[in-house]
Amino acid sequence: MLIKAVVFDAYGTLFDVQSVAGVTEDAFPGHGETITQIWRLKQLEYTWLRALMGRYEDFWSVTQASLDFTLKTLGLVATPDLLARIAAAYDALALYPEALAALQGLAPARLAIFSNGSPAMLTNLTRQAGIDTLLETVISVDEIRTYKPDPRSYRLVEDRLGLSRDEILFVSSNGFDIAGAKAYGMTVARIERVTLQALRDELSGAAVIGPKSLFKALRMQEEQLGAGADLTISALTELVPYVATRR
Repeated sequence: MLIKAVVFDAYGTLFDVQSVAGVTEDAFPGHGETITQIWRLKQLEYTWLRALMGRYEDFWSVTQASLDFTLKTLGLVATPDLLARIAAAYDALALYPEALAALQGLAPARLAIFSNGSPAMLTNLTRQAGIDTLLETVISVDEIRTYKPDPRSYRLVEDRLGLSRDEILFVSSNGFDIAGAKAYGMTVARIERVTLQALRDELSGAAVIGPKSLFKALRMQEEQLGAGADLTISALTELVPYVATRR
């Protein structure tokens, strides 16, 4: 396989969705961790529900709606302005520590982001992280008005890059996204942010399973859908030598 482009998911892959915890904790002291986890779980669920119902709204609307759901479920009250300020934390997520070095090391290859994020969110996110100049393009599902893992979304990557699926290495940490891209026929690298053994140790040693541990179990492991990753890495920088031998 010759790799002509490396395409990254954004949320949870290049950018740490857990980094909103400081904002949620500041807004509602003592509730930050719970808000952070339920918010992200519901955010993903709303993308899937909207895709299945054929009632698309962009990711900014989904992000606000899932935060509103979370706060109401917890009995917490936020004004519309506060809700918008908390949601804006998704425009300023922290880049994972090794992500910049990985992108710089891969730079001879064509690099892109493919995300559920809305175009405005992704523009804000990549600019504030200083990686926009390293990317050839940023592709949003907003162009086709449905969400990953719909097969049409992965076809959009081929169309935008002018490449076939077997010339693209897709990188994600999200199990649903890995399964979707692999089922479509892409070569997929999984960035394993939490190993299964580490998760088992964490769960077995806990008297009470907290919201963050539950999130790791539900959203940070590979799905059992018969479409697993071709390559599993523990850091994005491991892609640099892998891609170098396949260009």
